Amino acid sequence: MKKMTFLAATALTGLTTLVPAMAQEFGNHTFRVSNGAAQDHPVATGVDAMSSCLQEGSGGAMKLRAFYSGQLGDDAQATQSVRSGSIDMVVAGADALAGIEPAMGVFSLPFLFSDFDEVDQVMTGPYANDLAEKMAGHQLVMLSIWENGFRHATNSVRPIQSVADFEGLSIRVIENPIYLATFRALDANPVPMSFGEVFTALETGAVDGMENPLPLIQSQRFYEVQDYVTLTQHAYSPLPVLMSERKWNGLNEDEQNLVRECAVAARDPQVTRAREAVDEARAALESEGMEFTELSEEAMAELRETVAPVYEISRDALGGDNIDRMMEQLDSIRSGN
Repeated sequence: MKKMTFLAATALTGLTTLVPAMAQEFGNHTFRVSNGAAQDHPVATGVDAMSSCLQEGSGGAMKLRAFYSGQLGDDAQATQSVRSGSIDMVVAGADALAGIEPAMGVFSLPFLFSDFDEVDQVMTGPYANDLAEKMAGHQLVMLSIWENGFRHATNSVRPIQSVADFEGLSIRVIENPIYLATFRALDANPVPMSFGEVFTALETGAVDGMENPLPLIQSQRFYEVQDYVTLTQHAYSPLPVLMSERKWNGLNEDEQNLVRECAVAARDPQVTRAREAVDEARAALESEGMEFTELSEEAMAELRETVAPVYEISRDALGGDNIDRMMEQLDSIRSGN
């Protein structure tokens, strides 16, 4: 079977393109897909779009059955289950996948992307193609990359308007060495903690703040235990869509093509919904009394300069060649090539 790259798959824009007039053969498949977010998270838009695409393209023979809120385990656990073949698919945060594939950890680097245009080109370009090839070596088939979004800092001590305002704040972070290094560089006190413990830790004052995308801050009601949001946009969280290699190998070529193409086609509605949800979440959080701070260009430049050493100290863990490939693509995008 000829391998379809992300760039080629992205050019498929409609179901008439996805399903040629020639006869195709589809067996009955209901793929179980795991995700750690709640069902009202924008990831559900992608799951629903992909499932509808599969059903239409297969004449009703193929669809998804989604399990949300970590019902089948957190992202790391569910991914291991997908590798073993006990779960068919997972939509997992790239951070949770870095322990399997270091190239996924590059997305954790601070201030990697300047805007959504850079994000979109990387997620459908050469670096994404490289990732797909690497994941194949881990019993995983990467079908597409969806979006969780840019992460921002919150706390209940003071508004953050400059690097100096981070000093001494205890900030919950995911258990990720790059996040730890980033907030240490800012003179904050990063505290690695599982997500299920965060609300109580904030409520009791065990930590001062945290960092997450706005829709998650809103959906988890963190406005009840946090006062300030600073739009740091310090990290971007992609959501790779992964299928079990064992399940994939059990599909015929027509089924494989449709599964991949529907995952790619679902990226547009999923990303659109994710970005709409950011604006909705900000309005909701402000209505609940959270105070927002938008950093000046000078403050953002100071932040980038302060955390720049994190790139160098992360080269061994992430693979210097992985960082270099990402930066080469970003340089090409920024130069207009």
